[in-house]
Amino acid sequence: MRQSSFTCKILSILLVCGCFSAVVHAQTDINGIRVRPSPERTRIVFDLSEPVEHKIFTLSNPLRLVIDISNASLKAKLKGISLVDTPITKIRAARRNETDLRIVLDLNSEMKPRSFVLQPIMQYGDRLVVDLYTPEQQIRTENQKAKQISRQMRDVIIAVDAGHGGDDPGALGFGAQEKKVVLAISKRIHQLFAKEAGYRAILIRSGDYYIGLRKRTRIARKNGADLLISIHADAFKTAEARGASVYAISEKGATSETARWLAENENRADLIGGVSLDDKDDLLAGVLLDLSMTASLSSSLDMGTAVLESMSKVTRLHKKQVEQAGFAILKAPDIPSILIETGYISNPKEARALNSRSHQKKLATAIFKGLKNYIEKNPPPGSFLAWKKQGEKAITSYVIAQGDTLTTIAQRYRVTARRLKEINNLPSDVIRIGQVLRIPTT
Repeated sequence: MRQSSFTCKILSILLVCGCFSAVVHAQTDINGIRVRPSPERTRIVFDLSEPVEHKIFTLSNPLRLVIDISNASLKAKLKGISLVDTPITKIRAARRNETDLRIVLDLNSEMKPRSFVLQPIMQYGDRLVVDLYTPEQQIRTENQKAKQISRQMRDVIIAVDAGHGGDDPGALGFGAQEKKVVLAISKRIHQLFAKEAGYRAILIRSGDYYIGLRKRTRIARKNGADLLISIHADAFKTAEARGASVYAISEKGATSETARWLAENENRADLIGGVSLDDKDDLLAGVLLDLSMTASLSSSLDMGTAVLESMSKVTRLHKKQVEQAGFAILKAPDIPSILIETGYISNPKEARALNSRSHQKKLATAIFKGLKNYIEKNPPPGSFLAWKKQGEKAITSYVIAQGDTLTTIAQRYRVTARRLKEINNLPSDVIRIGQVLRIPTT
């Protein structure tokens, strides 16, 4: 009797375990499939009865995307799904084994796939989302994400100075005015940087008016410029001289500027590399200025070399190395600065070229590329470009805005919500507007 009672209890436990197991391993139904093309991507959404585990991979000859979904059953009809304006030519499905499902998308071109699952929200239940990107769409998407991140990190600031202006026309010759030519080139450089994530260019002079040379460097410093370029066009007493040049401050000019800074009270309150000279004695202030100008000169020469190399691809060079001279515009102790002579207005051929929009565009693009190449190799600390250069091990910060959730932030940066909670010591998924999250970037 006791044995019979014990056996019944065992059977009851087994039955309960069996029922529990059946609940855990119940198959997920795929109740619907939606395909939505857009300029950004082609999105395929699978409507699910339960969350699923899945993996995706691509195959070639012919091109296919394979989606393996664990413990799932297809209830949706494949026939009738519109594939117009998508890279998908056909959708097929078959059982992979007794429990799993394999869905195959036949493709007409190479795609970069990404997939993620979405939890129920409002009228939507669990979903599996697969996005297909052409190589061009992927580049655009990455650029957009980079811009989102860069908006919350420091930009590299480039001060672009168009020489002369107003009553000072600069060099004149063969129908060309230096002040007009260099302003057009400067504006074009400004436009090119405006399109790049992590950069911000400022125009020292944006119209036909004159600004004093010392004031130009003060404007650059006031705007927190990381570097300064001054655009000019050269002239000589004979028409034979031609070619572009790049100048940095000379050692002699740097030494004399140190003395001038120490002598003028207005400069003593300025900052060099984040250090105020206002409360320093002459000896210490002189040492700090020398160190700052030595570092700036070294950076200026490197920057000038990068610009000169880039310009050599679109125009003749007057000198193949960076020249050094005591130009006043170059004498900001804490801002690496170069002066660019774009050509000789006194040469008839170069004057015509400098007056043409096409050549101005070529010069601006070359200067932009040279600067960009230098900055990407030497990004200022704390900038978006410095973070980008650090690569996958970097940690960035994100300020939570209205509408953000932990899940959407995790998806945006391609990390898990659980990882975000761990890094930020969050006890739950609750976040608040204005809160700063530390995010591991990939």
